Parts: sequence; structure tokens; C-alpha cells
Amino acid sequence: MAEALAALQDRLQHRFQDPRLLARALTHRSFSAEHNERLEFLGDSVLNLAVAALLYGRLKDLPEGDLSRVRANLVKQETLHRLAVDLGLPGLVRLGEGESRSGGHKRPSILADALEAVLGAVYLDAGYAVAEALVHRLFSQVEIRPEMSAAARDPKTELQELLQGRRLKLPVYRVVGTLGAAHKQTFDVECEVPELGLVERGIGASRRAGEQAAAAAMLLALRAKLK
Repeated sequence: MAEALAALQDRLQHRFQDPRLLARALTHRSFSAEHNERLEFLGDSVLNLAVAALLYGRLKDLPEGDLSRVRANLVKQETLHRLAVDLGLPGLVRLGEGESRSGGHKRPSILADALEAVLGAVYLDAGYAVAEALVHRLFSQVEIRPEMSAAARDPKTELQELLQGRRLKLPVYRVVGTLGAAHKQTFDVECEVPELGLVERGIGASRRAGEQAAAAAMLLALRAKLK
């Protein structure tokens, strides 16, 4: 395992000062109480900021709403899963026995989350500039086109655009609970728009799916309120 982790650091082009951060980033909650979800939360923010900066520099004529839609297409689970596979994460993520037996090493949500956790670990280990450079390297082989903004909007992007169009702050998402066995969990996620005093919830098979479900519920509530 030590050799595999050393090889991963070569692919990341980052040698960890604190190897425990990388080990935790690759630990699913089904394996240990010392799992990667907090690092995933941090890495999600690092990823979004780094991709936003990449798009700001590359797509200079695209307005804010279109930039948001392109970013949503780039940081979606499908793309992150592909990048995680390219990095060799499927053989490195530590899973509990039940999750492993059910094919967790190939599950897109687990691998996408692990990639975000690795980004969070790099940020804590070496700072934002190093983490941003890693994000830009990862996405250097991903096709980025202005036309990506025309793709169907997901509920989170649509909610963001609706709030921005009314000059309201972005929503806040929180995981308020997890249900089921460690290898077959669902995530209960809360979406809050503080300025309007609105809170809605959604449930999904991953944190991302839960956020999308909560955003969809919030969109319904907002449309009813803002009619």
C-alpha cells in the first residue's frame, strides 16, 4: 500500500508533508470513523473556486450565468469519476467489507467524493496555490467549450441563477443526517436561503444527489413564494 500511495503522489505531483491527510482522504465512512467526508467538504470548495478561476481566464467573453453552467458541467459527478479513475483511485479507496462486496470501488459517487477529499487534503497540506495547480492539471485534458453552457441546467445551478438574478445570497447546503447501513447509505440534505427564511430538504444516494434533491425542493418553494 505504501508503494501505491507513493505512486499516487507522483501522479498528483505532490508529496505530502503529512501522509495521514492522504490516508484519510482515501477512507470511506464504511471503513472507519476517521473518514474523508470533512475533507470532501473542503475539497468541494477548493474545486469550485479553482475551476471558476480557470473558466474566468479561458472563457473571457462568457457572462456570469453561462460561466456557472459550464462550471456545473465540469464539476459534476461523471467528470470527477472519470478523473478519479485516471488517477487510479479505485484501487486505493479504503472501504468497509459490505461496501467493498457491493462494488463500492467502482461506484462513481464514492470515487468522485474521494477525489474531492484528496483536493481538500492537498489544500491543508500545502495551501491553495498548490491545490489550484493540481485542479488545473487534472482538467487540462478535459474539453472546455462555451457551448457547454447550453446543456440542461441541474437544480443547484438553476437555483443559484434564480437567486443571483434577484441579488440574493447563494443557498447553504448541510448534511443533516445519514440513513441506512454504511455500505448503502442515503444522505438527508438541507438547503437554506437565509434571506428569505426558507429551508427545504432532499434525500439522495450521495451527498451530491441529496443536494440536488434539496435544491429541486427549494426551487418549487421559491417559485410559489415569488409568484
